[in-house]
Amino acid sequence: MSSFSRLDKAYNTAKHISINDTSKFIFFSDCHRGDNSFADDFANNRNIYFHALNHYYQQGFQYCELGDGDELWENLNFESIFEAHKNVFKLLRQFHLENRLHMVWGNHDMVYRSQAYVDKHLSSYFEPIDGVDKQLFEGLAYNEALVLTHEKTGQEIFCTHGHQADWWNYRCWRIGRFLVRILWKPLQVVGIADPTSPAKNYKELIRIEKRIKRWILRKDLKITIAGHTHRPRFPEPGQIPFFNDGSCVHPRSITGIEVENGQITLIKWQIATKPDGTLQIVRLVLEGPQKLTDYIDN
Repeated sequence: MSSFSRLDKAYNTAKHISINDTSKFIFFSDCHRGDNSFADDFANNRNIYFHALNHYYQQGFQYCELGDGDELWENLNFESIFEAHKNVFKLLRQFHLENRLHMVWGNHDMVYRSQAYVDKHLSSYFEPIDGVDKQLFEGLAYNEALVLTHEKTGQEIFCTHGHQADWWNYRCWRIGRFLVRILWKPLQVVGIADPTSPAKNYKELIRIEKRIKRWILRKDLKITIAGHTHRPRFPEPGQIPFFNDGSCVHPRSITGIEVENGQITLIKWQIATKPDGTLQIVRLVLEGPQKLTDYIDN
């Protein structure tokens, strides 16, 4: 199966969501939430992420996670990740209870393709203080992709992880998971990068992006938002409309994409120093906002 066929499959089986100019969405991907060990890249940015997530919850955004939210290559199960970042998952539960949570699986959490796995591990958790099981993400379903369709213009936004354009990480993810758990996780602690990751392999990153762009050309320049490579991308109108929300494991910052008021924006959250020397978490606009309709007639 080619990258075109895999992307076609993701598009054809995607969860469809209707939007309008009042809709508000935040897209994050590649959080790689781990167990708070030295190999947990998310741990460095978890306070930034939690602050941003709370902001979007309070502002009424819908949350879309485009794959690799949980690091299930390095970690054996979800339970250890949940215990390390319980406050994050409890906040995500609030999105879920209000039908504002949309989850996509990536290569590092591809086990979420199985509804049985999701039901078993994510539906509830044991609370040792009360000594009982409590509900978490009951009824949650992960998807390979999302398609946001504007009610008036009919314009579509295709959202997926992006590993469909990466043969190794799509077809051989079990081998990759084995190598990461046995070999690269211990080496990561001493600073040696995993060469199977496109985020750390520039040549492979470029090849993956080119494959996605060729698919977009075949699809009449359909707006596409992906992650996987960890490299933020924000095209100008007239260019191939391939967006990438980056990741939540950048050094000292996280990036994402907002869709609000019929516009799309690439943003970054980071820690900044006030004049008095105290620290604060701030939101910065990297690119945009740009009207979605500007990408209709490329």
